[in-house]
Amino acid sequence: MPKFMLLIHNDMPHLAKMAPAEMQRVMAQYQAWNTKMAQSGKLAGGEKLREEGGRHLSAKGGKLTVRDGPYAEAKEVVGGYFLLDAKDYAEATSLCEDCPALAAGGRIELREIEKM
Repeated sequence: MPKFMLLIHNDMPHLAKMAPAEMQRVMAQYQAWNTKMAQSGKLAGGEKLREEGGRHLSAKGGKLTVRDGPYAEAKEVVGGYFLLDAKDYAEATSLCEDCPALAAGGRIELREIEKM
């Protein structure tokens, strides 16, 4: 069965305005959605990414450049990912409809993983 990666793009200004209780509610929704996907046999993996920013890597002329990022002032950052088993994009899209990322002001980039 094909695997699909959901890259969760968080709207940082929206999240920053959330009260702690609302943020706890969103986290509980993520836990419930994660459990639902696991119990249905669709969850193949996933993790929340640290908010410290990570690194951006690029190379030109054989020289590696490493920069800190994304920056705190970024309006949108990839906050995590999920891997789902689905037969096609239609099923994967259907599985994403109630993902808490969408209700929390974010968006999902849905990509099929190509077997190598």
